[in-house]
Amino acid sequence: MTELARKRPEFRNINALTDLPGYRMTAAAYVSILHRISGVLMFLLMPFIIWMFDTSVSSEISFAKFRAAFNVGLWFVPGWCLKLVALALIWAFLHHFIAGLRHLLMDVSHAAVTKSFGAKSATFTLVASVLLTLVLGAKLFGLY
Repeated sequence: MTELARKRPEFRNINALTDLPGYRMTAAAYVSILHRISGVLMFLLMPFIIWMFDTSVSSEISFAKFRAAFNVGLWFVPGWCLKLVALALIWAFLHHFIAGLRHLLMDVSHAAVTKSFGAKSATFTLVASVLLTLVLGAKLFGLY
């Protein structure tokens, strides 16, 4: 090694309370964390998804009850709360789908595994999932 080369700092004891708050995560780190969270959210809410599907396609009467559940409420749960859960599911699906496409693109194309592509695609994933969720959420809450 030459004298011009700097010695890298050694971190032997990292304190989570003092060192981690100063760490700035990249957009790709947020996408990775949110990809895992969205997958767990979809898995945990699978009974709700199955109930929604079953109730909406069983008959015309059950579909009317399904619509009433989202407008008035179901048992002790108000309708707006069911809509918020459905909105969380919409976001989880959209984010998981777009982030999954991003990962598939990086697996297929070696040109897509660059630092600039990672930053741009992560930003696109975050923005696209939020914008699509806002559009579908506006439809869910009856804004159009």
